[in-house]
Amino acid sequence: MPIRTGWEGRFLEDLSVGDIYRHPLGRTISESDNTWFTLLTLNTNEAHFNAHAAADSVFGKPIVNSALTIAIVLGMSVTDTSYNAFANLGIDGLVLTTPVYIGDTIYAESLVLGSRESKSRPYGGIVEVKTRGLNQDGDIIMRFKRRFFVHKRDSEYRKSSFPEPSTPIDSDD
Repeated sequence: MPIRTGWEGRFLEDLSVGDIYRHPLGRTISESDNTWFTLLTLNTNEAHFNAHAAADSVFGKPIVNSALTIAIVLGMSVTDTSYNAFANLGIDGLVLTTPVYIGDTIYAESLVLGSRESKSRPYGGIVEVKTRGLNQDGDIIMRFKRRFFVHKRDSEYRKSSFPEPSTPIDSDD
């Protein structure tokens, strides 16, 4: 039986200036997501985990930890833009424009701003994208520019990490 490859991501050759990618997955943020992330990162601002204190804030209820929201939006962009990257080079102009609340669903889209071959590493190049996150109502919650080094399709460093099975798969398993 032939082995068919799944999604292998985009490579330097596939990322052209002007391309827009609407990343395919939305993510609803739960209270446990927000609480766990806040605890994990030692963010002690009670606006994220104390409903009583947050009720007296300008928002009137807990807001989602912005570092979590940033991580989710950036993560959403990986499938379409930096799946084959090996290094993030920078994030610029990060702006948080609308608060995110528990129960909001986040989406993301990216615009390719620049793409060039590396002068020092011939197996890849540098890509710049502008990414923005939106909530379920289409309100922009954040935007930022990101640069990363991405492999070319024929890169010598691009190898599958899938282990060779000790026995082949068949329909009797």
